Amino acid sequence: MKTKLKGISYSKYGYLFSIPFVVAFLIFTLYPTIYTAILGFTDCKGIDGPENYHFLEHPFEVFQKVLSMESFKISIKNTILIWIMNFIPQITLALLLTAWFTSHSNEIKGKGFFKVVFYMPNIITAATVAILFNALFSYPRGPVNDFLISTGLRDAGYNFIANKTPTRLIVAFIQFWTWYGNTMIVLISGVLGISPDIYEAAQIDGANGVQTFFRITIPNLKTVLLYTLVTSLVGGLNMYDIPKCFNDGGPDNATLTTSVFIFKQAFSGKWIYNRAAAASMIMWVIIAICSAVLFFLMRDKEQIKIDKEIKKAKKEAMRASKGGIDQWQL
Repeated sequence: MKTKLKGISYSKYGYLFSIPFVVAFLIFTLYPTIYTAILGFTDCKGIDGPENYHFLEHPFEVFQKVLSMESFKISIKNTILIWIMNFIPQITLALLLTAWFTSHSNEIKGKGFFKVVFYMPNIITAATVAILFNALFSYPRGPVNDFLISTGLRDAGYNFIANKTPTRLIVAFIQFWTWYGNTMIVLISGVLGISPDIYEAAQIDGANGVQTFFRITIPNLKTVLLYTLVTSLVGGLNMYDIPKCFNDGGPDNATLTTSVFIFKQAFSGKWIYNRAAAASMIMWVIIAICSAVLFFLMRDKEQIKIDKEIKKAKKEAMRASKGGIDQWQL
C-alpha cells in the first residue's frame, strides 16, 4: 500500500506575519499621504471638520500660491544648501573611516570600540542634539562664548545664533555629526560583502591601499553608495527637527527648511492646512524626481549592456531554432 506524502506550504505564514506591517502602513502611511494630497486641492483652513471645506474651482490654485511664495523658495534653497554642506563631509569621512576599518594591510586593534564611538551620535535623537548645541552657542553666556572670552579671542563673545552663516554651519555640522557614523556602518557592511579573493588577487599583483580602495572597493560599492545617497537625499530634504529645535528656522529664515515651512503653515498659528499639504506634495514630487535622476546616473551601464547582449543572443537562438523546425517540417 502506497502512502502519498503531501507537500507542506509555509507561504501562508509569511502572509500572516506581514499583516501587522500592512495594516500599520495602510493606516499610518498610505491614508495620511492620500489625505494630504487631497487637502492640497481644497480650501481647508483652520481646524474645521471634513464637511466644512470644499474642492477649489481651480484645482492647482494652492500649488501655484505656494510656488510663488518667497519664503517657500528660500526654504528650498536652504534645504538644498544645508544638505550639500553636511553630505559632502559626511560621505568623505565615512569613506575614509571605511577604508581604515576594512584595510587588509593594516590590522587595527579595538575596531569594535571605535565603531561604537563613531556610531554613538546617531543613537541620540536629533532634537536633543540641536537643543544641546543651542545651549553651547547661547549668547551672551554659554560654554563656547565663555571659552572665547576666557582665552581672549573675543572681549564680549559672539552671537552665533543671530548670524546667518554661523547658524547654517552649525545646523549642517549637527546633521553631519549625527549621521556620519550610520553612513560608515552601511559602507562597512557593503565592503564586507565583497569577495576577499578580489583583494587577495590585487595584493598579489602589487596594488597598494589607495589603488585597492579606488579600483576595487568603490566600484563594488556602487549599489551601497546609491542607497546611501538616496536615503541621505530623502532625509536631508525632509530635515525638520535640527533647524526647528536649534533656532526655529532663524535668523531671518536662514535655516528655514521646507519641513519647518510646512509646520509653520499648518500649526504655528496659521492653520493653513491646504497650503501645507500642497507644499508637502511639491516636496514629494521633487524628492521623487531627484531620486529617479540618481538611479539613472548611477545605473550599472556594464550590466545593462550584458543584459542586452544576453537578450539578443536568446532572440537569435529562438529564431535559429524556429528556422530549424520549419526546415524539418518541409
